[in-house]
Amino acid sequence: MEFVDYYKTLGIDKKASTEDIKDAYRKLARKLHPDLNPKDKGAQLKFQLVNEANQVLSDPDKRKKYDAYGKDWQHAEQFDQQRREQRKGATHRGPSFSGNPNGEFSDFFESLFGGSGRNGHATFKAQDYTSELSLTLSDIFKTQRKTLTVNGKHIRITIPAGVENGQVIKLKGHGAPGINGGPAGDLFLTITVSGHPEFSRAGNDLITTTSIDLYQAVLGGDAVVNTINGQVKVKVAPGTQPGTKIRLKGKGLPVYKKEGESGDMYVTFEVSLPVDLTDEQKKLFMELSDLK
Repeated sequence: MEFVDYYKTLGIDKKASTEDIKDAYRKLARKLHPDLNPKDKGAQLKFQLVNEANQVLSDPDKRKKYDAYGKDWQHAEQFDQQRREQRKGATHRGPSFSGNPNGEFSDFFESLFGGSGRNGHATFKAQDYTSELSLTLSDIFKTQRKTLTVNGKHIRITIPAGVENGQVIKLKGHGAPGINGGPAGDLFLTITVSGHPEFSRAGNDLITTTSIDLYQAVLGGDAVVNTINGQVKVKVAPGTQPGTKIRLKGKGLPVYKKEGESGDMYVTFEVSLPVDLTDEQKKLFMELSDLK
């Protein structure tokens, strides 16, 4: 597997601080984000590498392992554990050994990964990749079919409707290529769902606010309410107070991987008071006030 220099990817020095890493990542992520470069496949690949580099270098433990083991950093704990066991065994056996002095290291790979691949070299699972896919609240109302580019290959994926913000989807075998015939790594895709100017999300439910005029609030009638999938007409009860909340059953988001099931939408009524009244309208309100 070709070694990827994460420091070079972010354009920082190996002595960079946590803040330096964060700043470098933010600048590159904004510049290379797929939404800003929809037709630039090179920028999309760089965006994935930048995300991968940030995932590792922004985590002190991962960064320490990466600095020590390079491309094999994900196997650091296995390496360390095996070496500790070898040293313990060597203490019991004594300092001398016969045969090939490198045999012990080969045995380490054999025991750790269960065999050898081409040319007698050990095989093990390659590095996993991480990336992000940005969707809108409107996007996740329907199942999405997207094409990702990883290592120059186009991968078609299906994102079921109702996916959660921050949800991670594992794409098996789409990480780094395996070594010596070993299995390829996996791609872990984090879904980010952006906010919406009109709706907020609570699980599978949607929450919104709609305005009705004073006359509708007092006398009742019909009001048109926006949903994520168009408009619906709802009944306004006479004497509706500001802040009254109604539930529209099944008008929320689809439930993830449960076909035919959806959350609800909760609508809070705001009452819009009339302005710039004419003298006649003011007179009528005065008369109403006198009738209290």
